[in-house]
Amino acid sequence: MTATYTFDIFSSIDGFASYDAPGDWGGYWGKQGPELLAHRLAAYDGEQRMVFGAHTYRAFARMLAASSEGDDVRDPWVDRMRSLPTYVVSSTLADPLDWPDATVVSGDPVETVARLKAESDVPLRSHGSLTLNRALLAAGLVDRVQLTLFPVISGQTGAEPIFAGAGDFDLELLESHALDSDTLELVYRPSLRTWDTP
Repeated sequence: MTATYTFDIFSSIDGFASYDAPGDWGGYWGKQGPELLAHRLAAYDGEQRMVFGAHTYRAFARMLAASSEGDDVRDPWVDRMRSLPTYVVSSTLADPLDWPDATVVSGDPVETVARLKAESDVPLRSHGSLTLNRALLAAGLVDRVQLTLFPVISGQTGAEPIFAGAGDFDLELLESHALDSDTLELVYRPSLRTWDTP
């Protein structure tokens, strides 16, 4: 039996995972509230393993190294995520990493994650890692897309369009949660849409 793989991502309403804005919107576009933070902490409870691409691993490691106790970068769910066994899919990084219980796995990312899913006895989860997860979506390896939709539009400052270049997918809604009155978490099962050409 293969493990369930969840692509967990934060998004603005217009589909950006991050922004390049003057000032400080913060990692949640300034919209984190107690319900969101408690819900995030619960999502990282229980046995599971993290999967990151090299770019996301480097970004997390840099942010955590530059943060101090009490920063929103160090929210309890982030600490819990960091404590989980983690695979970093990379051809450029090598063990040991500055991350507790992290292992570098190299090779073709799709083949590597397919193998990890087949071998894992616990669910796999990836937060961010856009390039990796677009490839895994196309290969049919993503079982759930967990999209936390923040009530902002970042049309001028959006820096990383989440699904740019991805295929077309039908999405089956599995769960939905309203958090702190205006943030939504939507969990979908994706199915690749193929088009018949004449």
